[in-house]
Amino acid sequence: VQLQASGGGLVQAGGSLRLSCEASGRTFRGYTIGWFRQAPGKEREFVSGIRWSGGHTYYADSVKGRFTISRDNAKNTVYLQMSSLKPEDTAVYYCAADANVILSAMRHSSAYDYWGQGTQVTVSS
Repeated sequence: VQLQASGGGLVQAGGSLRLSCEASGRTFRGYTIGWFRQAPGKEREFVSGIRWSGGHTYYADSVKGRFTISRDNAKNTVYLQMSSLKPEDTAVYYCAADANVILSAMRHSSAYDYWGQGTQVTVSS
């Protein structure tokens, strides 16, 4: 499966952005899709995840209440709506997918075989 991430940009603190992750090559059915981010000099970290079947969602504590992950079955796309953005949210955001992610591994990047190319999010203060 090929993933295409988009929607990043430059926004002021307090603003909003919506990231998209579109799959091609097959549907997301049965997959877990995760959003990760990596800031300069830092390790890649889990942001949010969604089980395509059932729609269960998961968030890092740092974004809970500000970010919302959702899916569009018809468009085979996962969205990450980011609100109340902070300068510390600045990073390259990646979407990832895999069909065999167990719940305890969802927050680990090594659990995912398929990755999008990343989209830059910059939040100015």
